[in-house]
Amino acid sequence: MSVPQRLSPLHHLLTLLVLCLGVFGCSASQPPTRPVASAPQRPATPPPGPAPVIKTESTTVYPVMLGIDVLESQGFAAVRGKRIGLLTHPAGVNRRGESTIDVLRRAPGVQLVALFGPEHGIDGTIKAAVNIDHGTDARTGLPVYSLHGAHRKPTPAMLKGLDALVVDLQDIGTRSYTFISAMLYTMAACFENNVELIVLDRPNPLGGLKVDGPPLDAQWKSYVGAFRVPYVHGLTIGELARMAKESPGVMRVPNALNVSEENRLRGRLTIIPMRGWTRSMRWPETGLKWIPTSPYIQDFAAVIGYPMTGLGSELGQFSHGFPGPRYPFRGIAHPRIKDDVLEKELRALNLPGLNYRRISVPGRNGKPVTGLYVEVTDYDDWRPTELNFHLMRLACKYEPANPFAAANAADTRRFLIHMGSTDFFNALKRDGARTDVAGFIRDWEARAKVYQQQTRKFWLYH
Repeated sequence: MSVPQRLSPLHHLLTLLVLCLGVFGCSASQPPTRPVASAPQRPATPPPGPAPVIKTESTTVYPVMLGIDVLESQGFAAVRGKRIGLLTHPAGVNRRGESTIDVLRRAPGVQLVALFGPEHGIDGTIKAAVNIDHGTDARTGLPVYSLHGAHRKPTPAMLKGLDALVVDLQDIGTRSYTFISAMLYTMAACFENNVELIVLDRPNPLGGLKVDGPPLDAQWKSYVGAFRVPYVHGLTIGELARMAKESPGVMRVPNALNVSEENRLRGRLTIIPMRGWTRSMRWPETGLKWIPTSPYIQDFAAVIGYPMTGLGSELGQFSHGFPGPRYPFRGIAHPRIKDDVLEKELRALNLPGLNYRRISVPGRNGKPVTGLYVEVTDYDDWRPTELNFHLMRLACKYEPANPFAAANAADTRRFLIHMGSTDFFNALKRDGARTDVAGFIRDWEARAKVYQQQTRKFWLYH
């Protein structure tokens, strides 16, 4: 694996001086995400500590450079002279908002010859879990190979004639959001077919220090959960790629992937790290505009909500959004639990970092739809997945029959490949409303701390 070399402290000091001089010569109307000085010619893993934020009279300039920005600042050295494919979606943009497709098409000496699309399609408009056919990109005329249709893993025919396949996908920091699986399956195919994989790194929008939720039991490894990591994993897509390259067994998924050790060691991985991003940064602190990654992840509010209400709670009939769609993954309701009762139950739990307020929106038939909106009031104290498990317990309390004990085989499997924990599912089936949620959370927190220590060796940022 190739990772660009770390630059000297003196070079960082000179770069910051040039950046400051560039800022004070800029127009006050310049958007926050535009570069304000010439980028260094070689990338570096950002130094420890918070990234500098430079304030002028009327604007704040954030120094985060995405992997695609760093690649461009190097004169596209990693892809120059190569025939490449690109796995991407609408959120695959540089910090000025330009599509990575367009950036690579105009790059000198680079031949972009094929596009690959993940779940939701290369245009990001297809609903979850819907299979997508291959096609042709109307704007560029390039072939588009779907990796969420007949194939999840690129075939040798798709890779034929490619020197490298570039990945530029914006993840949301949760295990079951399948873009990291798309990257892993693509890596496996590249390693087996002697094609270089180049990952353009992007921020984990939840930050690199937030790790939470159940780990994944080995038997439930699948495309929905291809990495055996906590549900909120705290890594960037580049760091996950590094983990897969450097760790035996990661590129093995039952009935899907079985990359040999020879191919893992021989496979060529290049990661283009970001510059200016640190682990303590959440998305709003990057200064970057959020581009929707899928139909229901339209903004950062939905990114936060996804691990909070989207982890299998619908098996207990909880909705996590309202018609429109409005408040995806932040608005919750249950057909058998009145809003005031649900609010009372949740407030009694006193879950750290959370608050609730009543909401009402117009329904499809004109009748108001009501429920609770979940607010995150303290990000540091907030445990992203905790609310899910209490909603599951409340479903057992208020529904006539335990929904987890009554689940059919298909619903059970769908729950478990997302949830990952057979023990917790069995506890819900057995104990229902008496399930010791707090005990499971303590166990998962302890295991998360071990995981963080074990995965520090894959960090590209501090």
